[in-house]
Amino acid sequence: MPLLLFVALIGATVGGLLARQRKGELQRVNEQLHQINVALRSLSYAPIGGRISEKESGKNFFRNQELEKDFLEFKTALELAKSLKDLTEEKKAARGLGASLQRQGKYQEAIKYHSMVLAISDLEGEDSGNIEAYGAIVDCYTELGDLEKAGILYDKYIARLETE
Repeated sequence: MPLLLFVALIGATVGGLLARQRKGELQRVNEQLHQINVALRSLSYAPIGGRISEKESGKNFFRNQELEKDFLEFKTALELAKSLKDLTEEKKAARGLGASLQRQGKYQEAIKYHSMVLAISDLEGEDSGNIEAYGAIVDCYTELGDLEKAGILYDKYIARLETE
């Protein structure tokens, strides 16, 4: 019996030492991966990480009614998307800018960015977000008192709703 206990004790000790060694290795690898990730995010040509953070920050500021901050974040995201020639991200940032300006009561500028969403959709040949853009433009023209333009775009908005 004491021999069996002695063998079990040695086995547990060896197992514990190996587990500690593996834990140390995992921590070193994790630290290396973290450093690589930080370095990649700092690169100006990093395809995803850099621009998403601005867009996500803009969304958070937008939700919290921090309109000046969300405008700046969406503007940065738009400039980054343009420099990377990424139309999808450009469209998302333009949508955010339009919504931000609309909440600030800057309807003419908001129309410009909502129209940019429509123009990018034409370039891409993909129309996701167009219904929302038409609706937002209609709202802006209505707020500006230009009911004729609002009516024309409202008809396009309804036509899009019916086709989807």
